[in-house]
Amino acid sequence: MSYSFFRYIISFCLMGSAGFINAQTPLNSGSNHGNKFEQLGTLITDPNIFRTASGAPGSMYWQQKADYLIDVEIDDENQLLKGSETVTYFNNSPDPLSYLWLQLDDNEHSDNAENKRFDESSLRAKMSVEELNKFVPAEKGYGVNIKKVVDASGKALLYTINYTMMRIDLATPLKPGAKFVFKIDWDLKINNRIKEGGRAGYEYFAKDANYLYTIAQWYPRMAVYSDFQGWQNKQFTGRGEFALVFGDYKVNITVPADHVVGSTGECQNYGEVLSPQQLARWKQSQVADEPLEIVTLEEAKVAMTKKSETKKTWTYEAKNVRDFAFVSSRRLVWDAMKVKEGVENNQPMAMSYYGPEAYPLYRRYSTKVVAHTLKVYSKYTTPYPYPVAISVEAANGMEYPMICFNYGRADEYGTYSEATKYGMIGVIIHEVGHNFFPMIVNSDERQWTWMDEGLNTFVQYLAEQEWEKDYPSRRGPAHKIADYMKLPKDQLEPIMTNSENIVQFGPNAYAKPATALNILRETVMGRELFDFAFKEYAKRWSFKHPTPADFFRTMEDASAVDLDWFWRGWFFGTDAVDISLDNVVSYRMNFHPESLQQQNKLEYEEELNNISRQRNLAQHMEYLVDKDTSLLDFYNKWDRFEVTPKQKREFDDFYSKLSSQEKEIVDGKITFYELSFSNNGGLVMPILVEWNYEDGTKEIDNVPAYIWRKNENQVQKVFAKRKVVKFIRIDPYRETADIDENNNAWPRQYQSSKFELFRQQQSTRGESVGANPMREAQTR
Repeated sequence: MSYSFFRYIISFCLMGSAGFINAQTPLNSGSNHGNKFEQLGTLITDPNIFRTASGAPGSMYWQQKADYLIDVEIDDENQLLKGSETVTYFNNSPDPLSYLWLQLDDNEHSDNAENKRFDESSLRAKMSVEELNKFVPAEKGYGVNIKKVVDASGKALLYTINYTMMRIDLATPLKPGAKFVFKIDWDLKINNRIKEGGRAGYEYFAKDANYLYTIAQWYPRMAVYSDFQGWQNKQFTGRGEFALVFGDYKVNITVPADHVVGSTGECQNYGEVLSPQQLARWKQSQVADEPLEIVTLEEAKVAMTKKSETKKTWTYEAKNVRDFAFVSSRRLVWDAMKVKEGVENNQPMAMSYYGPEAYPLYRRYSTKVVAHTLKVYSKYTTPYPYPVAISVEAANGMEYPMICFNYGRADEYGTYSEATKYGMIGVIIHEVGHNFFPMIVNSDERQWTWMDEGLNTFVQYLAEQEWEKDYPSRRGPAHKIADYMKLPKDQLEPIMTNSENIVQFGPNAYAKPATALNILRETVMGRELFDFAFKEYAKRWSFKHPTPADFFRTMEDASAVDLDWFWRGWFFGTDAVDISLDNVVSYRMNFHPESLQQQNKLEYEEELNNISRQRNLAQHMEYLVDKDTSLLDFYNKWDRFEVTPKQKREFDDFYSKLSSQEKEIVDGKITFYELSFSNNGGLVMPILVEWNYEDGTKEIDNVPAYIWRKNENQVQKVFAKRKVVKFIRIDPYRETADIDENNNAWPRQYQSSKFELFRQQQSTRGESVGANPMREAQTR
């Protein structure tokens, strides 16, 4: 046994596991290598002079602009909204426009609205009168009533209304670089949003006979004309939200004199509409360190008992916003404080408006949550640019520039549950966060809900976790999306699905993209690379119109991480993550001559271990005993596997030339583990392997998703460990949204079902398992 023989043997054995992997891979590669790692190609739009291949706006990028001068009045007796507006539209495109498209979103409530007819309906054996009444057509008179459309000179313009869209035909095309001024007079009946649904309208409080008006999507507003799709004139049906144009607004809001108004923009005439005491409090709030009540609870309660016969006009101006909304009521408390730090080069006012029933929660939390949200979002995206940010308690959740409507009311005794508190904080963060997506980073919500809801929900998760340690976030952590992703394929759609066609809207448009981004940040890219790229996207597309391709490209361009496989799987597909640890084989060497010969002996005896040999050997031994005892002694003493002095010298010479690490291998101090994995779910992801050692320590290896690029179904991986492994688990921190955790450990560690866990809990309490645990489980 020469030195070269030892070197050959150790080289062969060291390569054995790796060679086994390579030998197995080609067997199935022809049938299971798909396109999960191919570039997105035609799945996204081609780059051009308007949008670059890097994901940034191109050298010829353009977008339209629309400025508004609006006079609006609330008729509090009849719940009517009356308005007159002058629109100045700037054609910054390279195209002449022969007509303009405007949105009339309130027409979704019209008696003949399309969205009232295209949804499925069915009957049950038992139904209430209220349920059946919904099937009976009724003339309620909702929708935008256009009274006049004229140009700047007063000449009538031809227009056509198609449900929620209105086309204005121009006498001569609007040339590139030109502007067009026109005027519209209109009114609409404000809907009861509590009874009839909708994102805006009024809520009536019977106890004090007062109204809370949350006015949004209320004026004829310009549709988007863009480089990537022309006019965005897809109908508003209540599901897909908005695609809007940036511009400057001046809005005069006339309401009963005892109403309090909160709005997009900055009020230009607080001195005229506030009492001297309220004006003094407003000025004091500019320097206060805590939220200060501008309109107090006592003042709101007094106003609720009277109804003013006079009117006041509140004037607001807003620069570079895409929309305008406001709240008006006499039953509002208003508090405010300045955000003095955390927003680069800006100190916006954080403010809240809320009724007495929300006072216990909103007075304590709302404005502070608004300020916290502005700080966290400014850190991860782009500094908040606007002068104010408002949270309004309105028993719903909806967002507009600088103002949002949220929920969070105490019970009649002024108390509230933890669920209500955290739900309120979460919805305030979410709706205030929409100031960034899509009010600043102005994506097309009508087409891609996830670009505002998903991205916003992701940053909401970051803000929630920074608000409070172990905040009970509903969305963000990977394992929370697993139940949705394990649904049958016919109940799932890709994230890249139009809003109107999504069945599971919340999981698809909010939770799944938020989870995907969190996985990118924590597992695929790492926080440093992700945060830089995400912030770069927000910076590039602030006050512009991004598309999904711009987001995908920017995230790769700014990080040098190829993510096409990730976008394919998470955004364009419906596969789930289910990586199974199928088998573990361990190898350990010990090449000292004695051990090697002992191993050879065992292998030799195993090779000859059969019934015929055992019987022949017994006969042979009897023969030797009969012939000569000395022969028997010689036979028993001879060992063909004994290490000779020459072999020992050759090994010592061989061993002396090894490196310290090679000596560890030869001495058997390093164990090689060959792990076999299956991709049962179809969604390729990194493999996170946790090693639990007998000494109580742990270690995690992160195998990049690229391990699946040549075989998307099954892979093997060899690991070298210096400690003795007790058991192995993959995805120990539930980072990948794996839908079946029962196949994640070796040896297998099966999870108990919820029912089994309940039985265990009952037994630990000393209660009878036979006391109908199912009933208790259902009512907890």
